[in-house]
Amino acid sequence: MMTLSLVKTVPGRKTTMALVLSSALLTACATAPTSPDGSENVRDKLTELQQNPAMMTHARVELRDAEAAVELAEQPLGGDDEALAAHRVYMADRALDIARAKGQTRLLEAERTQLGEQRDAARLAARTREADRARAEAESARSSQEAAAAMSAREAEELQRQIDLLEAEATERGLVLTLGDVLFATGSAEIQGGTNDNLEKLANFLDQYPDRKVLIEGHTDNVGSAGFNQTLSRQRAESVRRFLVDRGIDRSRLSVSGFGFERPVAGNDTSTGRQQNRRVEVIIENRE
Repeated sequence: MMTLSLVKTVPGRKTTMALVLSSALLTACATAPTSPDGSENVRDKLTELQQNPAMMTHARVELRDAEAAVELAEQPLGGDDEALAAHRVYMADRALDIARAKGQTRLLEAERTQLGEQRDAARLAARTREADRARAEAESARSSQEAAAAMSAREAEELQRQIDLLEAEATERGLVLTLGDVLFATGSAEIQGGTNDNLEKLANFLDQYPDRKVLIEGHTDNVGSAGFNQTLSRQRAESVRRFLVDRGIDRSRLSVSGFGFERPVAGNDTSTGRQQNRRVEVIIENRE
C-alpha cells in the first residue's frame, strides 16, 4: 500500500513504476530458496557408489533407498527450515553409509562363498585324481599279476616239457635222472662214444635253468671189492660232471659222490638186478 501511494504522489509515473518492479524482482531473487548445504556431497557419494559394479550388485535395494534420501535432501527449503534441511542431508549420508557397508559385507560373503566352493572343488578334484590313480594302480597291479600268472603257467608248462624230455622222476630230493650202465664200458669210467642223448638233454635243461644245482651220484653192483667199486662209482660221477662242464655248465653247480654198492635198487643175485644197480643218478635239486 505504501508503494502504491508513492507511485501516485511522485511525478514521472512511468519511471517510478519501473523502479518499484525492479526492486520487487531483486527482492524475490534474493529470497528464492536453494539446495541445502551438503546436498552436493551426498549426491557425489551416491554417484560414486552407483558407478561401482560390486555395490550395484550387492546393495541394489539400499542404494535405491539412499537415492530417494538424496533426492529428498536436495529439495530447497526456506531459511526457517535449515534444521530440517540439515537433518535430511544427514539421513541421506547415513543411508549412503549403510548402502556401502551392506555392499561390502555381501561382497565379502560372496567372495568367501566362492572361495569355499573353489576349495571344495579343489578337494573333490584331488580326491577324484587320487581315486583315478588308485584305480589305475590297481588295474596295473592286476594286469601285472595276470601277466605274472600267465608267465608262471608258461614256465611251469615248459618245465614239465623239459622234465618229460629228460624222462626224470620227481621226488622229494628233486628231479632224478637215472643213467644206466650202458653209458660206460665194463670196469670203465669213460663215457662210451664221448656223448649220450640223455646227457645232452640234461645239459640243455641245466642251461635253461641256471638256478638249479645238481648232485651226481655213482653206484655199482657188488662184483669186486668195496674199495674198487667205491672208486669206480665216483670216477663215473666225475665223468658226467666233466661232460656237463664241457657243455658250459658252471662247475660250482655240480657236486659228485661215489657210493659203490652201498645203495642198491635191486638184488645183486641176478644179472638183471646187478645191471639196475650199475647206474649214475643225477639229482636236480628243487629251487629254494
